[in-house]
Amino acid sequence: MGKDSRLILDPLADNNPITIQVLGICSALAITAELEASIVMSISVLFVLGIGNVVISLMRNIIPSKIRIIVQLIVVATLVIIVDLVLKAFAYELSKTLSVFVGLIITNCIIMGRFEAFALGNSPWRSFLDGIGNALGYGVILIIVGFFRELLGSGTLLGFPVLGDPIEKTGLYAFGYENNGFMLLSPMALIVVGIIIWIQRSRNKALIED
Repeated sequence: MGKDSRLILDPLADNNPITIQVLGICSALAITAELEASIVMSISVLFVLGIGNVVISLMRNIIPSKIRIIVQLIVVATLVIIVDLVLKAFAYELSKTLSVFVGLIITNCIIMGRFEAFALGNSPWRSFLDGIGNALGYGVILIIVGFFRELLGSGTLLGFPVLGDPIEKTGLYAFGYENNGFMLLSPMALIVVGIIIWIQRSRNKALIED
């Protein structure tokens, strides 16, 4: 497998930023009660990290070492503002649901970590691939968690009734499932992430810490 392809594929499995590096946990707990919010947050981080890595890489030789963190924060804050404005313009109700959590992308450890650990020392192209790979790895976990939390907690997916609620015009119940509102509580996100980590380490024993 080529080095460039590993930048995309490694974060999806054996070097996932959430399940392996244990970064970005806060958003996984906070916004995954709805699948739609999980998808939008994933796309937002994909944009911010992919573009941000390229910008930092392009500037890496002119950024004074003493102020590099400030520069990184300015870059990520600018990109987050763009995301926030786009959401307010085209998906206002969803932007209210995500509210402060979009702004908290600025302090997402995954983004600042990739700026510092990779973009400052690599070419724009490799930095772009690294950003996309890590954002996809982050997004996959958010979407999985959001899928199960909304499905089992509300009986819906993307707002459409799937389990528990009566199907309009027929009066029938889908599978007779009783919604479990407990799944909508933030601690359940941590439990779902824990199950994903357990499955991941069960399949790859090399990931188990000594």
